Amino acid sequence: MIDNISWLAVYPEIVLLVMACVIALVDLGVNSPRRTATYVLTMLTLAVVAALEGVYASSGNTFYGFGNMVVSDAMGNWLKCFATIAVMVTLVYGRPYAADRDMLRGGEMFTLSMFALLGMFIMISGNNFLVIYLGLELLTLSSYALVALRRDNATATEAAMKYFVLGAMASGFLLYGLSMLYGATGSLDIGQVFKAVLSGQIKHQVLVFGLVFVVAGLAFKLGVVPFHMWIPDVYQGAPTAVTLMIGSAPKLAAFAITMRLLVDGLLPLAIDWQQMLAVLAIGSLLIGNLAAIAQTNLKRMLAYSTISQMGFVLLGLLSGVINGQVDSAVAENAYSASMFYVVTYVLTTLATFGVILLLAREGFESEEISDLAGLNQRSPLYAGVMAVCLFSMAGIPPLVGFYAKLAVLQSLLASGQALYIALAVFAVVMSLIGAFYYLRVVKVMYFDAPLTATSVSAPLDVRVVLTVNGALVLVLGLLPGGLMALCANAIVRALAT
Repeated sequence: MIDNISWLAVYPEIVLLVMACVIALVDLGVNSPRRTATYVLTMLTLAVVAALEGVYASSGNTFYGFGNMVVSDAMGNWLKCFATIAVMVTLVYGRPYAADRDMLRGGEMFTLSMFALLGMFIMISGNNFLVIYLGLELLTLSSYALVALRRDNATATEAAMKYFVLGAMASGFLLYGLSMLYGATGSLDIGQVFKAVLSGQIKHQVLVFGLVFVVAGLAFKLGVVPFHMWIPDVYQGAPTAVTLMIGSAPKLAAFAITMRLLVDGLLPLAIDWQQMLAVLAIGSLLIGNLAAIAQTNLKRMLAYSTISQMGFVLLGLLSGVINGQVDSAVAENAYSASMFYVVTYVLTTLATFGVILLLAREGFESEEISDLAGLNQRSPLYAGVMAVCLFSMAGIPPLVGFYAKLAVLQSLLASGQALYIALAVFAVVMSLIGAFYYLRVVKVMYFDAPLTATSVSAPLDVRVVLTVNGALVLVLGLLPGGLMALCANAIVRALAT
């Protein structure tokens, strides 16, 4: 007998699943080359789901359903709300691009995006190893299909195959690690695993063996060194609209499962996984920033930038526990800084790729850094949005990226540990190196001669959303308190349960 609370916990997921199936059927009767009816229905559905998640999150209630297999809490609901908005923005930016490249022959782009979002929801809500893995598989299988959506494009097909092979291997790592932990603790329930590990009766070596594979699987999903090689290839090879889809919202889901598995389930092993995360973070900041300098392809440069940005997210995650002792204030500060970082990173990424999609014309991909030459003369607004986003990623005040980096660095310094302070100094040095390749793109936009004199045109919905997106990067940098408080409150409630 499934109680009402269980249905309430997954109500938005049910709405999303039912409407994804309905839209797939409705699309069979749509003849418009831009799939207008499918697009409108998808956007309405996503708007309703985002509103539902916002209401759930604002209530601040936490409840478990289906025998503790799923959890609905403030952290999960806000992440799901932001992920839904990110998918909506991606579809607004991506539809003109997809239509020009014959990717809208069917409505697969919309339905696959909805199923990918459903996978993210299941990952974020999972309170059970099996549920998290099912959500992960739904997301990754939908993503593979999206990358290969341009069937007649050899580059996209190659990117999809690389993504599929490496993704399958990473899923295997994660599944093997989870099976080891299940074998050691006798439970798939994250709460029960926490209690079993805390009891101290399980052989430590077995737990650490499983933990290594779990962290490797999570590292692949976050795209950090040394599990990063798929990111540059897939970002460059996938159609740009799909690159944005896999580079934005899924990062929120990856952050959520990292929190669920490492913090909610394996916190007693913090000393072990903190060392692993420290190594991953150092490698990501170093290789991500140094490799980005050598890139001439804009999407590839942004891929390496993503790797370094995820290094910062890991720095926030690893600074929540000091010497195996959990101080609630330190933990809340660190994890909320990490959540704030990943949310603002997604916001900035949306606008950055929005401009790239806008500049891409039929038969022309705006993928090289040189393609942005003289953009300020052609369109001061879009050059301004791009510059704001690049400055934000570089961590230049008063933009939101600066505040996000500052929050993570403060959480490292607050620990008072020599190692964490050294990590903070290293992160600042790497950010200075990273500023070079961001500023180089700004220089090309403002000081190089334009390659073409044509002005940049875009549909009204794209112009409005892109302007709001760019403005938010600036406004949230000037007034970060509201979003920071929201993240802190969500983390406090998540840790309390």
